[in-house]
Formats: sequence, C-alpha cells, structure tokens
Amino acid sequence: MFTNLKLRNRMLLGYSVPILLFVGLTIPTFSSANKAAEAFKQTKMSLNTVESGSQMGFGLAKMARDTRGYIALNKDAGFLSDYQNNLKYFNERAEIISKNIENPEQKQRLERMISLGKEYDEFANKLINLVNQGKQKEAIEILRKREGYNVIKEFEETNAAFNNKEREILNAATAKAEANLNFLLLLVAVGSLLGISVALISAFAISSGITKKISQAVNAIASSSNQIASTVEQQERISTQQATSVNETTTTMDELGASSQQSADQAESAVMAARQALGLTENGNEAVDRTLQGMTELKERVTAIAQEIVRLSEQTNQIGNISNLVSDLANQTNMLALNAAVEAVRAGDQGKGFAVVAAEIRKLADQSKKSAEKINVLVSDIQHAINATVMVTDQGTKTVQESMQITQKTAESFAGVANAVNNVVLSNQQISLNIKQQAIAIQQVVSAMNNLNQGAKETAVGITQTKVGTQKLNEAAQDLKAIV
Repeated sequence: MFTNLKLRNRMLLGYSVPILLFVGLTIPTFSSANKAAEAFKQTKMSLNTVESGSQMGFGLAKMARDTRGYIALNKDAGFLSDYQNNLKYFNERAEIISKNIENPEQKQRLERMISLGKEYDEFANKLINLVNQGKQKEAIEILRKREGYNVIKEFEETNAAFNNKEREILNAATAKAEANLNFLLLLVAVGSLLGISVALISAFAISSGITKKISQAVNAIASSSNQIASTVEQQERISTQQATSVNETTTTMDELGASSQQSADQAESAVMAARQALGLTENGNEAVDRTLQGMTELKERVTAIAQEIVRLSEQTNQIGNISNLVSDLANQTNMLALNAAVEAVRAGDQGKGFAVVAAEIRKLADQSKKSAEKINVLVSDIQHAINATVMVTDQGTKTVQESMQITQKTAESFAGVANAVNNVVLSNQQISLNIKQQAIAIQQVVSAMNNLNQGAKETAVGITQTKVGTQKLNEAAQDLKAIV
C-alpha cells in the first residue's frame, strides 16, 4: 500500500508520524507544565503569606510600643499617629493573607490573630482614653499589671503556629513542583528520542521509494530534452527575423515622432505670440480703464470745485451786504457826530471836550465808510472772477464728459480686440494640444516598438539560454541516470 502512494503523500505520511507523536506528547507535557506552574504559584502565595504574617506580628509589636510611649511621655501626639498607622498596616497585612490562604485551619488561626489584634486595640484605646482624661498614673498601673501582655503573647504563639503551617504547605508545594518538573523533563527526553527514531525510519522508507521514481523521470527528461532542443533552434531563427522587422518599424516611428515634435514646437511658438498679443491688449484695456477712472474722478472734482465756487459767491454776496451795512452805519455815525458838534458849540466852553470827541468820531466814521467802499470794490472784483471761474468750470465739465464718452468707446474697442485675440489664443492652444497629443501617441508607439524590439531581443537571448539550459538538462539527466 505504501508503494502505491505518490511522492508528496509519502512525504506527508512520513512527516505526519513524528508530528502526531509530538502532538500526543504535548497533552501530558502541557498538563505537567500547568501543574508545575500551579505549584510555583502556591509556593509564591505561601511565601507572601509567611511574610505578611510576620509583618502582622511586627505591626502589633509597634502598636504596643506606641501605646507605652504615649502613656510614658504624657500624650505625645507623634506616638498616637504612629499607633494609627501601625494599626492600619496590621489590618492591611491581614486582608492580604485572607486573600491568599485556602486551608480551613489557617483561616481559623488568621481569624484568631485578627481578633487578638482587635482586643489589643480596645485595651490600648482604654489606656489612651485614661491618659487623655488626665489619669496617666492609673494607665501606667494597668500597663504594669501586664494585662495586654497576654494578648500579645497569645498572638505570637498563634502567629508562630500559622507560619509553621504555611512553611509546611510551602515545602509540600515545592516538592510537588520539583516532581512535576522532573516528570516534564523525562517526558520531553523520551518524546525527543521517539520522534528522532520515527523520523529516521520514515526518511529511509521514503528515500527507497523515491530512487526508483527518479530513475524513471531521468529517462523521460533525457528523451524530452532532445525534442525541446530541436524546437528551440527553430524558434530562435523566427525570433531573429521578428527582431529585424521590429527594428525597422521603430526607425520609421522615430522619424515620424521627430516631425510631430517639430510641429508641436511651432504650434507652441504661435501660442506664445498670441499670448503676448493678448497681454498687450489687456494692458491697453487696463490703461483705458485707468484713464476712464481718472476722468470720472476729474469730473467729480470739477463738480466739487463748481459747488465750492457757488458757495464762495454766496459768501461774497454776504460780505457785500455786510460792507453796505457798515457804510450805512458810518453815515449815521457821521450824522450823529455832526449833531454832537453842533450841540457842543451851543454848550460853549463846557462842550469843548465833547466837540473834540465828536470830531474824532466823525474821522472814524469817514475811515469806516472809505474801508467799506474799498471792500465793495474788492467784493465786486471777486464776484466777477467767480462768475468767470464758473463759466470755465462748466466748460471743463463738458470737456470731461466728452472725454469720458470717447474713453468708453475706446475701452469697448479694446474689449472687442481682447476677445478676438483670446479666441486666437484658444485656437492655437487647441492646435498645440492636438499636436502634442499626436506627438505623445507617436512616442508611445515608439516606446511600445522599442519594448517589442527589446522583448524580441530578450526572447532570442532567452531561447538561446533555453537551448543551453536544455543541453545542460540533458547532461544532468545523463549524470543523474548514471548515479541512480
């Protein structure tokens, strides 16, 4: 039955036997390893329990020391704080131990140790309360009677029994772990020897069947290699002819690609020239826009000037009116001064001083009248100048309006030129893009032809190498046949 199997099935069968053997050994090995791990875990828990039990005794001893210190030094707060910390430490160690132990007897001992710790805490609180009440001597007398000593002594005895039991559990767990490890090592050694033995037997059985198959395959390879050699020679001649044809086609496509590239360059130059023309047109359009904007601003400023001139004309008229009023006031003042002089003459010597004042007033009135006349002349001149300025401003406004219309028409003309040039640019770009795409397509064809040419050359080389390989395969088959 084994001789009828294929080579692959024989090898799978030969390798599956040691693998199944190792798989079979894995189960007891894994079980032993788990037992060893559990034993080591128990060992670690026992060590932690023993250590925590000792720390409980250490914490209770510190509690007793702190109690005596608090009583002896008459309410030293430091000892009371240390007592509370040690009590907390005692309870924490007890909680850790309760999580680790599983033995019922040990649980009873732990409960007793916790109970003794509570009893001593009640005893210590009793003494601390006496000290806080000022009864230090009474507390010292109770302490001398060694009432709390029995609690500590019982705790030490229980703690010692607890630790001794944990050490026994620790020793048992250690022995169990060592036994599991020894069994595991033995199982691994036996499994390795069995696996090696089965592997050697399977290899010998497989090799004996392979040798006959290889002999048959060698004869078939030697026969087929001769046929392949003759076929390869014929393909080599055909590949050489194909490579020559492809090479000629590649040369023709290279020339066509160069011509397309030249056309693309010329189209690109036309696009650049059209873009420059478009740029100049856009610059002219921008200049016309700026001119139109300047004309608009000039019109606004001329209009503002005209408004200011009108306002100035109104103010000049107001100045003329004020000047006329001053002239009238001067005439009236002059009349009053003349009347005052007549009255002063009538008054005789007593009115001489008043006559002098009236004369001075007449002089001032005459000067005011002359100044008002001069102001009227100046206002009249200014009014004439303002009227002339208004006429010039109106003419300037009309000129600016006409210039704006001319500039607007120029802008529209530039816009039409820009659109026409832009259309030329778009057309040239499309022509350039088409020529570039043609050039790219030709280049891709050239690249494909080069790849085809290279593939033909590589095929010819591969066929040659195949021919050489076939010859070597024939030689190797003959050598293998001689060896088998």
